[in-house]
Amino acid sequence: MAWIDLSVFLLLFILFVYVFTTVTVTPLHKAYLAFHFAMMLWPFCQFAIKATDNSSLQLFYVKLAFVGSVPLAIGWIFFTLFLTGQSPKRRIIYVLITVPAMLLLPIIIFNPHQLFVLPVEGGYVERYYGSLFWLTMVIVLSYFIVSLIIMLRALIGNNSTRIKNQVKQVLSGVFVMTAFILLDLLLNVGFPQKQAVIQGLTSFGILFSAIFFVIAIHRNKVFDIVTIAHQDIIDTICHGILVIDENENIIEINQSLSPYLSLQVGDRFDIKAILPQEVLDDKDQAFVRSYQERPLERAEIEAVYQEAVNIHVHIQVSPIWVGGTMVGRIITFQDRSELRNLLIETKLQNEILQHRNEALIAIQHELSRTNLKLEQMAITDSLTGCYNRHYLMQRLERDFNQNLQDQVPFSVLLLDVDHFKSINDNYGHLVGDDVLCRTVDIIQHHLRQEDILSRYGGEEFIIYLPDTEQSEAEILADRIKYAVEMNIINLSQSASLSITISIGLLSNHTFAFEPSTDSETALNEMFQAVDQALYQAKREGRNRIVSAAR
Repeated sequence: MAWIDLSVFLLLFILFVYVFTTVTVTPLHKAYLAFHFAMMLWPFCQFAIKATDNSSLQLFYVKLAFVGSVPLAIGWIFFTLFLTGQSPKRRIIYVLITVPAMLLLPIIIFNPHQLFVLPVEGGYVERYYGSLFWLTMVIVLSYFIVSLIIMLRALIGNNSTRIKNQVKQVLSGVFVMTAFILLDLLLNVGFPQKQAVIQGLTSFGILFSAIFFVIAIHRNKVFDIVTIAHQDIIDTICHGILVIDENENIIEINQSLSPYLSLQVGDRFDIKAILPQEVLDDKDQAFVRSYQERPLERAEIEAVYQEAVNIHVHIQVSPIWVGGTMVGRIITFQDRSELRNLLIETKLQNEILQHRNEALIAIQHELSRTNLKLEQMAITDSLTGCYNRHYLMQRLERDFNQNLQDQVPFSVLLLDVDHFKSINDNYGHLVGDDVLCRTVDIIQHHLRQEDILSRYGGEEFIIYLPDTEQSEAEILADRIKYAVEMNIINLSQSASLSITISIGLLSNHTFAFEPSTDSETALNEMFQAVDQALYQAKREGRNRIVSAAR
């Protein structure tokens, strides 16, 4: 009866070649092909045992058949875990799974005291099995039983349709193989004296299970990782996906589509049904026309689905091309509510920031104006509006050394309102203040932009004239004196007042400074000299100009 096992072996080999040549080999296919190859060992060894009379070779093939069952059992456990998505993450699990079966290899190979297998009439075509054989079978079958339990639990507890379909197909094959192995053990090994031996039970079990696996691989693509990944990716994409063929029939939808539409594969697709508005507005009608009249172009629209809150969904329709021919269309639904809310919130925050920036800019401008006012107040006289003495001294200290080094001429005029005390005494301080302000206005009218007029104290004023020779300063001083004298100040309808000023003049080219004199000392000497010139003008009768010299 050796031809039975040989036939099973050849059929298994044909199935092996068929699977290898007709599929794209993925890690799952590699695992199955290794498993299939291990299954081929059993019928081959059973044929080889019957094909030789050499008892040593017969024993070798017996051991090889059972040695092949050990990695088959181990590989099947891992294959089951991988298939059901429960691959162990820690190495200790691999060790615990592998060690019990691997301990069987020395028992099978060395057959101690023939406790695993012993010959009948000197040969192993018919053989007795010892206690170690039954230990081996219990452990090997335990692996298959554990695999069945894992798959049954995955079938009951897992919510993935894909995994359930895979497990159903593989479970059928494993169940058939396990049933035939148990029948072989019970009928041919457990009770051999009571009935005739039934040949090829295990081999046929292996063949039938292999046929189940190949059908699953070919028809249902149970191990096709491309199909698996395709479905997994579609189902895990957060966008709703709807695929229709050229006849507007729905051929695929994913799980993310359910919040928006309730559709089934095989339904007739209606573009208007996916729009939330019962009455289509202009935007909706333009989208529908684009979909119906221009199928080769993309169309898109943003729709608002009324739920507990408004859901803003971007709908896009794109054609599917195969070899230059449109075979269908894919419609995607992208929830943009969070993005829209984020944009609205961002816009609101930007408006708030813009208002705050405008307020800050206004405050900054106000501070700038205030600072300018403070700076102006710090350097100007509060009554007359001209510069104060502090600013004049800073400017002179800054320019003095530079003017002397570059030999740039400058002049200083110190002027005083004549008889100002009598004006305050006779007309009051308000009139005195008005006289000072009007006098400053007249003087400013005759000065250049770069000239500096400052109040020196009381009714005394200093005019700093950069880049001015003494002769030029004398002409300007005379103009100022004459203009002040000619100015009539009306006190009332019947009273008026005219004032005069006395002027002391100093020019750096006529007033010699000692070379070693520092700027502060030189300025003090200069002010003393021009002050003396002013007093000389007053002593000589007022309303005149006196130049200082040394």
